Amino acid sequence: MTPRLENHFKAAPDAIKAMMAVEASIRASGLEHSLLELVKMRASQINGCAFCLHMHATDARAHGETEMRLYLLSAWRDSTLYNERERAALAWTEALTRVAETGAPDPDYDLVKRAFTDGEQVNLTMAIGAINLWNRLQVGFRAAHPVDAPQPAA
Repeated sequence: MTPRLENHFKAAPDAIKAMMAVEASIRASGLEHSLLELVKMRASQINGCAFCLHMHATDARAHGETEMRLYLLSAWRDSTLYNERERAALAWTEALTRVAETGAPDPDYDLVKRAFTDGEQVNLTMAIGAINLWNRLQVGFRAAHPVDAPQPAA
């Protein structure tokens, strides 16, 4: 894969600065860090964004997320490892990431409405929108994820 721009972050610094301000607002919203990382991971899985998957898997693990929950994330509906709040957020993530197909169905919104306050719903939706935009930047410009040093076999 060949990057399409040498550094798309530097090419439009004002736009990136605005996105970073949105990210700071979401981080300060009170939504759980672990929940936000799961949302970012799930949207990035759907969008096929290796750059963001690498970044958010690394961040989630650094903040105590288990490997098994990361491994099973794409099959979250069939796993007992996610609580009801996370399940609502993941359903909403899938619905909004695929909004052209889903139309943001009422049953998915009902899950979010039961699990999140009005303000949390807005911040969660902003987080989903933001990661989808980041995915489009990274996938669109073919951003390469860092390559971790190989680990010895267990």
